[in-house]
Amino acid sequence: MFRKFIQNICILCLLLGVKSSFSQELNAQVIVTSPQLSGADNLKIFAAMQVQVSDFLNNRTWTKDKFDVNEKIDCDVTITVSTDMGSGVYQGTIQVVSRRPIFKAGIGTTLLDLQDKQFQFPYQMGQPMIFNLQGFDNNLTQILAYYAYVIIATDYDSFSLLGGTEFWKNAQTIVNNAQSATEPGWQYADNGLKNRYVYIDNLMNSMFQPLRETMYNYHRKGMDMMYDNVDGARANVLQALNSINDVHKNRPGSYNVQTFFEAKNQEIVQIFQGSTNTEEKNQLINLLGTIDAANTNIYSKITSP
Repeated sequence: MFRKFIQNICILCLLLGVKSSFSQELNAQVIVTSPQLSGADNLKIFAAMQVQVSDFLNNRTWTKDKFDVNEKIDCDVTITVSTDMGSGVYQGTIQVVSRRPIFKAGIGTTLLDLQDKQFQFPYQMGQPMIFNLQGFDNNLTQILAYYAYVIIATDYDSFSLLGGTEFWKNAQTIVNNAQSATEPGWQYADNGLKNRYVYIDNLMNSMFQPLRETMYNYHRKGMDMMYDNVDGARANVLQALNSINDVHKNRPGSYNVQTFFEAKNQEIVQIFQGSTNTEEKNQLINLLGTIDAANTNIYSKITSP
């Protein structure tokens, strides 16, 4: 697969000499914290949960592809438990961040930074974490599996054009199976249209295809070219961002566009701040003022001394 070929090159440039063996796809660093729930029992419960969530994400095979150890997708999953609702049911937030390497750069770029505030789940210490793509077993495992596929789909989209389609479909299947669930976050209208349903429904809509194409063009034709041709790479990043305007015209302020810039706004500043191309900077500022007006103050740094 082309995505694997490109990733192998990127990883080799970062980790020359590292031996590897076949393994699962995710390298998830999991943290479960409960600052509002003190007591030895809670500490024990959430410590056990952290281990189980890590095992669930990292030891399960999510695709048919084979990943070497140094090819795993780096990601962070932070669960903050805020409320004990009784009977082994908890409420809190889950934040998911994923990264991929940049060709020849020795550093990574953030692909995804999502915070889900509608995170309600059952957990019994020691109970097996079961997941079935074709059914709905448990809200905790369904949410974790949903984000596993989102992480993988986003990563694949960044390496090959629309490469993550299979995994976006898997995430959509999880959403569809959850329509009878009583927990929040799975329904269209939940949380002011900022939820798991809307995120996937948008991405599977042809209207949002330019956003998925941007993920590829921004990273493969932009970030991965920075080492060899920084000016050309900047121009390609600007062109990629221009494509998002097509989505914005049809769905102004969409959840997906907001989350894209949540992950990318600081990086965009870093890319263009050192440019001497005033015309390019002005085009970018005008574009971002339209499609991501909420972060205007951040983007003002692009033209600041």
